[in-house]
Amino acid sequence: MEAAGQYDYIIVGGGSAGCVLANRLSAAPENKVLLIEAGGKDDYVWIHIPVGYLYCINNPRTDWMFRTEAEAGLNGRSLIYPRGKVLGGCSSINGMIYMRGQERDYNEWASLTGDDSWRWDQVLPLFKKSEDHYSKDEQFHAQGGEWRVEKQRLSWEILDAFRDAAEQVGIPKTDDFNRGDNEGCGYFDVNQKRGIRWNTSKAFLRPAAARDNLTIMTGCQVRRLRFKDGEHGKRCIGVEFVGGDQEWFAESVHETILAAGAIGSPSILQHSGVGDPEHLHSLGLSVQHALAGVGANLQDHLQIRSAFKITGAKTLNTMANSWWGKAAIGLEYALKQSGPMSMAPSQLGAFTRSDATQTSANLEYHVQPLSLEKFGDPLHDFPAFTASVCNLRPSSRGHVRIVCQDPFAAPKIAPNYLSTAEDRKIAADSLTLTRKIIAAPALKKYQPEEMKPGAQFRTEEELARAAGDIGTTIFHPVGTCKMGRKDDVSAVVDSQLRVLGIAGLRVVDASVMPTITSGNTNSPTIMIAEKAAIYILQDRH
Repeated sequence: MEAAGQYDYIIVGGGSAGCVLANRLSAAPENKVLLIEAGGKDDYVWIHIPVGYLYCINNPRTDWMFRTEAEAGLNGRSLIYPRGKVLGGCSSINGMIYMRGQERDYNEWASLTGDDSWRWDQVLPLFKKSEDHYSKDEQFHAQGGEWRVEKQRLSWEILDAFRDAAEQVGIPKTDDFNRGDNEGCGYFDVNQKRGIRWNTSKAFLRPAAARDNLTIMTGCQVRRLRFKDGEHGKRCIGVEFVGGDQEWFAESVHETILAAGAIGSPSILQHSGVGDPEHLHSLGLSVQHALAGVGANLQDHLQIRSAFKITGAKTLNTMANSWWGKAAIGLEYALKQSGPMSMAPSQLGAFTRSDATQTSANLEYHVQPLSLEKFGDPLHDFPAFTASVCNLRPSSRGHVRIVCQDPFAAPKIAPNYLSTAEDRKIAADSLTLTRKIIAAPALKKYQPEEMKPGAQFRTEEELARAAGDIGTTIFHPVGTCKMGRKDDVSAVVDSQLRVLGIAGLRVVDASVMPTITSGNTNSPTIMIAEKAAIYILQDRH
C-alpha cells in the first residue's frame, strides 16, 4: 500500500459539501488538506448546459448508477437513484433549483439536537455567507458570495396559466421561496450563471485549487477508514483508498471528514466496521464501533407525476419533436444562453398544504411544460405538461446497507416509500388537489385532459395505489447519519457533526439531517458544510 502523505484534514467526497469544505479549510495556509473524489473532473460538456442533466443522470461518467430495491409502496417497482460521481457531486447533475427549506425545518433540528445554533435565525447568515443573489433584498439575501443564484431565462404560457389557476384555488403568487415561509406559487430561482449551470466545483473548488496546501485526487475510491485505539478511546487516523491501479493510505493529523453523501457516507462507515453490529456480523465484518443508526433513517421526496394533454399552447413536446424546432432551440441557446436548453428540469414551483390541518406548506409542486412516460424516454409528440407533487415531510423511513465486504459493490437502498398510512393519505390528497388546480378557470381554455394517473382513479385507496404507479424519486436522500443528542440511540453524529464515540471523524453532508428539509436539499447541504467548517476551524485553534 502506497503512502499518500500526511494531512491535517482529509475530505472524502468532492461533491456539494466537499467542495465547500476544501475551500474553507484550505483558506488557512497552515492547513494541509486532501480532497478525495471517486469520480472525475467536471469537464463533461453536458454538465454545464442546463438541459444536459438528461445526459448526466444514468450515465456512468457522472452518476453512481444506483437503483432502489423493489418497493412495495411503488407496487413492486425499482427506481434509478442518481448520485453525482464527479467533482461537484449532485450539484453537477441536479435540477439547479435554489431552495433553503422552511424556518420550521431548522427549528425542529435545534429541538432534536438540543442545539439552538441550528435554528433558522442562526443558519440564515450561513446561507447568505456563500450567496451571490440577483436581488437586493438584504434581509434575506446577499451578493458577492460563491453560490450564484439567478432568475430563469425563460417562461411558458401554460406555466403562467397554471400559476393563475393555483391562485384561483387559494395558492397565492410569490416571487421568493426562500424567506422561511415558502408557501405560494412562482418560478424557481436557479444556480446558474448567465444560462450556464453553476455547480459547487466552479463556485468553491476552482478558486481554491491553486493553493499549495490543497491536494485534489480524482478517480480514487475509499475502501475504509483506519482507526487507532488510545487511552481516550478510538480515533480515526486516516483513509485507505484505491486510485490509479494502486492502493493508498493517507494519514489525517486532525480530522477525517466524510462528505460522500447520504448513500456514500453510511456505506463507508459500514465497510469500516462502524454501524449496526448485527448487520456487520452478518457480513463477516469485525465491529470497530457500534452505532445502530448508521444507514438508517433514510428519507426522500417522492414526486407523483400527473400529466395532462392540452391544446392551444406551446410546450417542449412539440418544439423538440421536429428538426426545425430543435434547430431553433439550439440556435437560441448558442446566441443568448436562453430558451429550453437553459431550462432547469422544473421551472414553476408551488408550495401549499394538503389539507386544513397542516400548520405550514407540506406539498411542493414541480411543474414542467413537457410530458414523457418515464425518465429517459422520448417526449410525447403532442402538447402536454406535467405537474409533479411531493410530500415534503414524509413519515416513511428507509435504509442504506452494504451487502457484502466488497467496498466497490453497490449498497442496498430501500427508501420504503408510501409505507405509512399518513404518507398514502397525503399522496391521495395531493392528487385530488392537483385535479382541483387543473379544473380552475385559468386553465379551461387549454382543455387539459388527464393522462396520468387517469380519471378512473377516484377513491382515496385508488389514488394512493395510482401514486405508487407514477411516483418517482426527486433525488433528495437524507438522514442516514443523523445528528442528535448523545442519548439518542439512532444518532450517528452530535450537533457539531462529530461521529459519536470516535475522535477525529465527522460526517458533513445531507446524511446528517435528522429530518428532511421542506424543499430541494442541495443548498441546505452547502449551508451544513459552511457551519461544519466553522466548527472544524474552531477546534483546530
